[in-house]
Amino acid sequence: MPNFFSAEDKPDLVLGTAMWGWTISQDTAFALLDNFYAAGFTMIDAATNYPINKQAQDFRKAEKILLEWIRVNGVTDLKIMMKVGSINNLRTPENNLNSSFLLMCLDEYRHLLGSNLWGFMIHWDNREDAIAIRDTLEILAFAAQLGIRPGLSGIKFPHLYAKINQDFNLDFAIQIKHNLLQSDYTRYSGFFKKRQFFAYGINGGGINPNPAAYHKQSSLLVRGGSVDTPPIFEAVERELLGTDSRLRSVFDVNLLFALYSSDVAGILLGPSKPEQLQYTLEAYHTLTSTDSTDLYTRLMAIKARYDEKH
Repeated sequence: MPNFFSAEDKPDLVLGTAMWGWTISQDTAFALLDNFYAAGFTMIDAATNYPINKQAQDFRKAEKILLEWIRVNGVTDLKIMMKVGSINNLRTPENNLNSSFLLMCLDEYRHLLGSNLWGFMIHWDNREDAIAIRDTLEILAFAAQLGIRPGLSGIKFPHLYAKINQDFNLDFAIQIKHNLLQSDYTRYSGFFKKRQFFAYGINGGGINPNPAAYHKQSSLLVRGGSVDTPPIFEAVERELLGTDSRLRSVFDVNLLFALYSSDVAGILLGPSKPEQLQYTLEAYHTLTSTDSTDLYTRLMAIKARYDEKH
């Protein structure tokens, strides 16, 4: 059966590391990496401050797990997006985006990751200072000259980046929260018409329509999120699930939403165990190997009704 998406426009899968060293042990992280890599995927999302668990001793712990797996396996062809700027893992907005600090980070990660470093991303920028942002873009332009993709994640004023980037013409990889409940897509309108967005939080932070399914280490619970089921998920269960074999769970619906969204180049995943990853890979194959626009159209009709009421 031919793939509905071409090789060029099929969104890639990205393995997230935010919970590594927190609710996900090194052994489990290794198993996730083993299976992800064996399935032919190489893109990894990482950040200096992962896991953000408010435990200072765990600062950069997720990164260390990733580096150890690379060392043990001798892998040289990962595509790691490394997010920098945050100076602690205490869930504060404190960061350092000075040019000298960014250059130091770029040099360090080129040394640590070598050919596995694919992207160098600014993380959590709340600045409205155009001069400071221009200085940051100069560093990202230097990274691009080295063959490293410049990136953005958690930017408060993306329109300023878009305006100043007219002088640089950088091809960004941009991480945005994008799911049925909340999306930052429209805030990045200055970057539309390019497939450069990487959607994270596609399952709403781990919301499960079945409250009994949560366990003490669920990412939603450890992050302090609400377990109340949003009405849109109830409508999805009632009107979509069980009507088509391509959709087995609410997660499949969330994946469908991200896959068919405009300009999405990749989807960040946060599996906590290999079984979850395997389920995701199967769902991804199903939804990308056949034309599922009919399901997406029905989903967007449900979402439109939900958005009108909220």
